[in-house]
Amino acid sequence: MRNIGLIIGREFRERVYKKSFIITTLVMPLLMVLLSAAPALIMEYADTETRQISVVDESGIVAPRLESNDEVVFVVSNDDIATTLVATSQDESSFGVLHIGKNIVENPNDARLYTTSSSSLMLEEEIASQIEDVIESERLKAYNIENLGEILDKVKASVHLTTLRTDKDKESAASSAMASSLMGLLLGFLLYFILVIYGAMVMQSVIEEKSSRILEVMVSTVKPFEMLMGKILGVALVAAVQIAVWGLLLVLCSAVIMPAFMPENILDSVHQAQAGADVAALAMQQNIEPEMLTALSSLLDTGHIAMIIALVLFFTMGGFLLYASLYAAVGASVDQAQDAQQLTTPITIPIIVAFVVTMMIMKDPNSPVVFWCSMIPFTSPIVMVARIPSGIPAWEIATSLVLLYATFVVCVWGAAKIYKIGIFMHGSKPSLRDLWRWLKY
Repeated sequence: MRNIGLIIGREFRERVYKKSFIITTLVMPLLMVLLSAAPALIMEYADTETRQISVVDESGIVAPRLESNDEVVFVVSNDDIATTLVATSQDESSFGVLHIGKNIVENPNDARLYTTSSSSLMLEEEIASQIEDVIESERLKAYNIENLGEILDKVKASVHLTTLRTDKDKESAASSAMASSLMGLLLGFLLYFILVIYGAMVMQSVIEEKSSRILEVMVSTVKPFEMLMGKILGVALVAAVQIAVWGLLLVLCSAVIMPAFMPENILDSVHQAQAGADVAALAMQQNIEPEMLTALSSLLDTGHIAMIIALVLFFTMGGFLLYASLYAAVGASVDQAQDAQQLTTPITIPIIVAFVVTMMIMKDPNSPVVFWCSMIPFTSPIVMVARIPSGIPAWEIATSLVLLYATFVVCVWGAAKIYKIGIFMHGSKPSLRDLWRWLKY
């Protein structure tokens, strides 16, 4: 244990005391927030060019009702389509021609957009939406009902469903599927990042030490298994520190920062919702969406956030120990990082599959595929962590953890057998068959 402790300390200090680790640990949460908000910010502040479109309307009912905006300006043309196309091609300020057929009401597909340059999906959807509104209005007139438009406006209803979990300790506890899904995807991506980056870090470290023949000197003092465990646990401790710092920042944001910037009346409603009050009634009082109020209740529940972080830490350590042992075995088997690609492919495939399965959690967090992937040790660290915010039974989490750490014990035993043979092998590139033969020695 003393030898393993020395190796753990060396691996830990080598990485934690670097400026890059400190900067990454502190800046990564901010970068993740910015990346998630980047698409919305780009759409909000991006300068869009106003496009002029000439409209040739043979039906005579669509063109007068088309509304211009910041993205598109409609100009009604009294010429036929051929003449308008020629005039548009000579006019640099014109983007194209919209041709509406004579029977557009009976045949909604009788519409053509001719452009002088590449179009965009949003522009086409905007034009199609306005044409659809006109067609629907004209079709409604055929029923000869007075004030039909006003009647339809009055009967329109917008339903915001409030979901209540009756299987929780708190009776009728409100839950937010949106907040749970987004948090699950974020945590799944975090685990994917940690397993791939830190696992490759362990492999690269072993390859470097093997190439420089340091391991051959160290083996006279410590056993290969002690070196393997010390390296894995040292890097695992680095990952644990990073996650703990991120978790502390998240708890601090949930407990202090968000409440400080939130209006007092909204904060009051959030506290009432957490106490079990009617979310729909509170949302109506504050004139906000019930889903938003439920999401805020989840994000400001510090105890719930801390519990999720603790579970994430357990699964992160289990997943990392499992994959790091495999990466270390691969690193000990080759002399260069380029030779490791063939051997790391079977390792990375389950990680990629797990990340893909997390996308299915938004559809159904309890589907058979998601359930079994959260139990299989090679995919459970990512999938189970992504399921946890949805509120799954405790026995599933406990079973998944037991299976994960039991599989780690088996894998580290096999990895140690490959490690203690591979660190002395030079000049040859082993195959998967060779590794299997080493396991049987």
